Amino acid sequence: MPGTLYVVATPIGNLDDLTPRAAATFGSVDFIAAEDTRVTLKLLNHLGLKKPLVSYYEHNLRERGQMILARILAGENCALCSDAGMPAVSDPGEVLVRDALAAGIRVVPVPAACACVSALAVSGQATGRFVFEGFLPTNRRQRAERLAALAGESRTMLFYEAPHKLRMTLDDLIAAFGSQRSVTLARELTKLHEEVVKTTLGEAAARYRDQAPRGEFVLVLAGADPAPPPGAEQTLEDAAETARALQAQGMAASAAAREAAKGSAFSKSEIYRLLAGGKGGGSPQS
Repeated sequence: MPGTLYVVATPIGNLDDLTPRAAATFGSVDFIAAEDTRVTLKLLNHLGLKKPLVSYYEHNLRERGQMILARILAGENCALCSDAGMPAVSDPGEVLVRDALAAGIRVVPVPAACACVSALAVSGQATGRFVFEGFLPTNRRQRAERLAALAGESRTMLFYEAPHKLRMTLDDLIAAFGSQRSVTLARELTKLHEEVVKTTLGEAAARYRDQAPRGEFVLVLAGADPAPPPGAEQTLEDAAETARALQAQGMAASAAAREAAKGSAFSKSEIYRLLAGGKGGGSPQS
């Protein structure tokens, strides 16, 4: 009879957040699949446990995943964990869970801390509807396309960001959503230097021009205002301004015009002509 795959949340900073159920699960399983065995070993030492560990991370998913599933199908129980938070959420464990379910293996969540939900709860932003975007693509074109797709998003948006990329990300968010868009920066959640600041994108960018970002961030960004009432529709110049903002992020003029046309009353060619030589435009960037 197959064993069970337990998806176990671990603390995102404060070890006191480890639940008794998570500790009991680690103690009961036959082995643990960990994102980084060194990090998980420290947690097990804290609990006074010794368990076989198998590394399971982005670059060995196929090989290790098949081995882990084979052991579970043979009757062993496995606990899947990441370095921090809920595994399989913006995490390679997603693949193992998907393949386990496809193989008929029972998958059991053992929930606890999750950085994005914790940040949302203390953000002061609207929490009724939200969308989790995780880390934005590092490729400039892909990043611009992702942000363009979110241009009209009315739900609260959640992003993860590392300190060394925060300044660039804030600049890109300003280009996409404007400097006055409300944002909450949640930094080092549950840790000694935890900080939650509700501000605007422009003020956040100014703050970190003079102050080096430290720690891991969750950005909780307010959604767009509801669509304007009839009679206050977008103008062609408004659509062109959207396209210019996309160009400023590195998108080619043709692609920017195509993205700006989505959801507007104007065609790609109308917007492109305005970029090329109409009001407020010179030659478009290629």
